[in-house]
Amino acid sequence: MDVQQKISKNEKKNQRQQQDSQSQQPSSSLYLTNAVFFGLFFSAAYFLLNRWREKIRTSTPLHILTVSEIVAVVSLIASFVYLIAFFGTAFIIHYDDDEDEVVDNSAKPTGGVVPKKLPMLPPPKISDQKVMSMEDEEVVGAVVSGSIPSYSLESKLGDCRRAAKIRNQAVERVTGRSLEGLPMKGFDYDSILGQCCEMPIGFVQIPVGVAGPLLLDGNEYTVPMATTEGCLVASTNRGCKAIYVSGGASAVVLRDGMTRAPVVRFNSAKRASQLKFFLEDPQNFDSLSHTFNKSSRFARLQSIKATMAGKNLYTRFTCSTGDAMGMNMVSKGVQNVLDFLQTDFPDMDVIGISGNFCSDKKAAAVNWIEGRGKSVVCEAVIKEEVVKKVLKTSVESLVELNMLKNLTGSAMAGALGGFNAHASNIVSAIYLATGQDPAQNVESSHCMTMMEAVNDGKDLHISVTMPSIEVGTVGGGTQLASQSACLNLLGVKGASKETPGANSRQLATIVAGSVLAGELSLMSAIAAGQLVKSHMKYNRSNKDVTKVAS
Repeated sequence: MDVQQKISKNEKKNQRQQQDSQSQQPSSSLYLTNAVFFGLFFSAAYFLLNRWREKIRTSTPLHILTVSEIVAVVSLIASFVYLIAFFGTAFIIHYDDDEDEVVDNSAKPTGGVVPKKLPMLPPPKISDQKVMSMEDEEVVGAVVSGSIPSYSLESKLGDCRRAAKIRNQAVERVTGRSLEGLPMKGFDYDSILGQCCEMPIGFVQIPVGVAGPLLLDGNEYTVPMATTEGCLVASTNRGCKAIYVSGGASAVVLRDGMTRAPVVRFNSAKRASQLKFFLEDPQNFDSLSHTFNKSSRFARLQSIKATMAGKNLYTRFTCSTGDAMGMNMVSKGVQNVLDFLQTDFPDMDVIGISGNFCSDKKAAAVNWIEGRGKSVVCEAVIKEEVVKKVLKTSVESLVELNMLKNLTGSAMAGALGGFNAHASNIVSAIYLATGQDPAQNVESSHCMTMMEAVNDGKDLHISVTMPSIEVGTVGGGTQLASQSACLNLLGVKGASKETPGANSRQLATIVAGSVLAGELSLMSAIAAGQLVKSHMKYNRSNKDVTKVAS
């Protein structure tokens, strides 16, 4: 009986193959019909897409159709139905042939049953109540299998430290690579939940050194610096000493305002210019300021500057933000203003809350010229004997080197805000130690170092001009235990109760003063030909403590 069924199936298969071979020779009329419907489908789709894009630009309702658009819609649907009917039927027939072939093959004697391959199904989710009662090993297995999403461990377990530990083990199993050496213990994972870092698996240790005392505006500061670069803290410390014995440095904050610049679009450049004039009109500033300031107790709108690119408008809002660095604060204020403007400018299309005219975490001329965050100038006069005894060089050599290296050399390189020796070294180290956003080192390190001989050429006047130091003493990483301790060491922890913003401005001056010390010391080392020798001494591993100390 099985043989007869097999013969009949083979006969049916041969007949079908003969029919297929005949059907695979379509007439020229069928080719022409298919070509017409293909062309009709894509032509109608292209026409409708262009029409809908134009309606969106002109704010015309999409559901209002012209005669030509109705004809295009009907043509699109008709051609789509034809193509689905023609090719869909052929696909179904071909799929049935394949299925028959699979059945025929499975009828062959193989000595066992050939199971049909089933589609892969996602693993079943595990309830939160059950996760709480599971052992760590069970949870790790569930994370690896996908039954428990890695990102949800904190909420499901209710224990941030346990979640980090389990995620650590799951990552090792999934990647097949060891995480030995990445510490887990000794960190408060609850403190970063929802604000500093997602899906933690441990923490990275960065040594913190101190330079100082830095004598700045009559106050002494011991400056914490988190770095893995040898010689950096030692060099900055030497600069602090030179400043201290010369009577100290002084600093002034020229501006204090965080920025955010949304980009909006209109149907025409003329319409965009109307909003530009409206925003820059002094008579409108009070209403805009009132709307902006509602976003926070500390946010205070200072200025608005708008510029155009065709029919696109970029508006740079500047505001004070108290002791916070202020990015979130200014963004909320800008959103309030955009919502307020939508009433009088309903055709305004908000493309993005940030249009890079701010400009955040990028080297930009607008920050170098206009400033962002705190704009600080710090200066000191270093006595001749200090230059010779402590810095091991001469005033004349330092002035010449600064002109040829920091000014001329940087200009030859086309530098943007980079007219200094290594300002970013000190800025990054202090930022890491005090919980600032390390990515903002980009614009915060904009610095021009100036040196000139004073007092009849005997003493050295040195200054650093830093127009965009972006720091805060509240929010972000500043509330973490280690970073909070470093802020406390500087006496600027938290918000100033007497004068909002005083602590963050003080921190900005400390950053500038430390950069001044670092610039002074490094330039002296280069002028004296000691740079390579110093790095060989302090930037190489040496287990002999006595040799390092000497």
